Amino acid sequence: MKKLEALEVQNFQGFFDPGEEKGGILVEQKKLVYGGALAGLSLAVSLLIHFPLIPQAPFLLYDPGDIPILVAGFKFGPELGLLLTAVVAVLFALITGQGGPWGVLMHFLATGSYVVVAGFIYQRRRTQNGAIASLIIAPLFMTAIMTGANLLVTPLYMGVEREIVKGMLLPAIIPFNLLKGVINGAITLLVYKKISNFIEEPLYERRKAATRVRS
Repeated sequence: MKKLEALEVQNFQGFFDPGEEKGGILVEQKKLVYGGALAGLSLAVSLLIHFPLIPQAPFLLYDPGDIPILVAGFKFGPELGLLLTAVVAVLFALITGQGGPWGVLMHFLATGSYVVVAGFIYQRRRTQNGAIASLIIAPLFMTAIMTGANLLVTPLYMGVEREIVKGMLLPAIIPFNLLKGVINGAITLLVYKKISNFIEEPLYERRKAATRVRS
């Protein structure tokens, strides 16, 4: 029995040994598996949790769906974060029927601009200070992008005059995007390290820990 357990541990170690991941194949497998899981989590929380942040604009709903995408961007790079953003934006529109193509575009611009900037900065400075800096700069960049996008797209998307949108920028649209970015960044800082450590932990170590718990 002990020999069998040792053989199982050895097999699991071969699949997720950190030394083997340097070859690149298992890194890509992890990106596929955990990226898909984080995209699914993003979609789920977007569907289940949403509420207004700005009283004068109750139609601007906050949801925490950006947080799993930010984690993916931090862990695996902004390219994967942007890809997951596109997937979640399309799936959200298809499931809810909200927004149509314009809604997909606005979702992609908001989350995509955030995750690309945050992921780009963090990939080049993988420290706590780098993470904090990325999550300060990224919301500012996202807010700038969404200010322009609202001026250009919202009149087409919602069928309102551009002057009405301009009048909503300072009291609603700009503070909403800043507040949303700050909330998502703060939560990402709190959860990222634990999720990153979970991803890095070899599967055979988790199996051993689960075996000890059952014993």
